Amino acid sequence: MELVTERLKIVACTMEVLSCFPNYKLGPHISSYLEQLEDDTTLLGWGVWLVMKQENNTIIGDIGFKGKPNEQQTIEVGYGIVPSEQGNGYATEAVAAIIEWACSSKKVRTITAQCQRENIPSNKVLMKLGFQHIKSENDMLKWALGVQQL
Repeated sequence: MELVTERLKIVACTMEVLSCFPNYKLGPHISSYLEQLEDDTTLLGWGVWLVMKQENNTIIGDIGFKGKPNEQQTIEVGYGIVPSEQGNGYATEAVAAIIEWACSSKKVRTITAQCQRENIPSNKVLMKLGFQHIKSENDMLKWALGVQQL
């Protein structure tokens, strides 16, 4: 499963895909997702996606959802771009693409996200994409985007 934007390829993460990138450092969220995917193949797309530059197929980060839509048709999105590639609009471009993919499934009504208050660039990504700040909890800001807003 692959999404293509103006500058990026965004590929649903699987063991097969990762085998092509042996030097990519796996975070615990990726390892956990791959274990879950092994048991439930319907998770594909609702977990980790790798973000790659089209020009050279270099992985510059990962994004994704924290599971399938719940009973209220809500999913949570998360994202991270390697520091050397931050500030170039890649996170906004990639998150917009997977949000579009999720909305096309007709299984999603609301997309949520959370960021640390001091992570200004990450919060700006959410604002650019139309998320609304809904709650503050300790040092975290919680955001939501209703699909009808798109």
